[in-house]
Amino acid sequence: MADKKMKETALKAVHEAGKILMHGLGRVYEINYKREIDLVTEIDRLSEERIVTTIRNQYPDHEILAEEGGTRKGSSPYRWIIDPLDGTTNYAHGYPCFCISIALEEAGEVIYGVVYDPTREELFIGEKGKGAKLNGKPISVSKTEKLTNSLLCTGFPYDIREGRETNLNHFQKFMMKSQAVRRDGAAALDLCYVAAGRFDGYWELKLSPWDVAAGSLLVKEAGGTVTDFEGKHFTLSSPKILASNGRIHREIVEVLRGM
Repeated sequence: MADKKMKETALKAVHEAGKILMHGLGRVYEINYKREIDLVTEIDRLSEERIVTTIRNQYPDHEILAEEGGTRKGSSPYRWIIDPLDGTTNYAHGYPCFCISIALEEAGEVIYGVVYDPTREELFIGEKGKGAKLNGKPISVSKTEKLTNSLLCTGFPYDIREGRETNLNHFQKFMMKSQAVRRDGAAALDLCYVAAGRFDGYWELKLSPWDVAAGSLLVKEAGGTVTDFEGKHFTLSSPKILASNGRIHREIVEVLRGM
């Protein structure tokens, strides 16, 4: 269970990181590439440094897993999972669709998640067993009953140019079977939008724990369903994620299976 101090630490961290992101928006001077189209900026690193420092100052014995290398071992059963800037490509181009994501695990189970979109000042919070909220108000998944009436979202892997699994096949299928499909480029926000009922479903592959830890908790706490592409139990090590309002989950699984 996340106590008051842990929650306050997470909120302080995302808001301070949000200030860094907004201050740097449109001022990115240094862009490096992890892969051909997978980039990282100095703002990613500054945001991560601020988040990690904030957490370590309060919990020096907690483990930390952060995207840009700020990983720290710990002796505690708690682990913080951090994406300091989800949607880096969007951010580098000045496209206002990005966020900060922080999740807290206890003994391998995500118990608290915070996702903050500083451009809209939208703060999504999920707490195990206590529901999901947006700016302090409870949120829930959509009531859409049929795939054909649904608005879906997805993303594509960074190795799309050379990888065998590109998601383009699934994208094409869902374009024909749903009302529409969006590709926003920020997995944590995509999951939050499912939790808030803005999207009816979301699927993606080749993501990392920091992409989905907080968002997947939010979907579940908002009444949705999170599995792998086969409809089986999802873990942070699963290579594929499917999140939906639950009502159209079976139909989505059937499409992903090629049925």
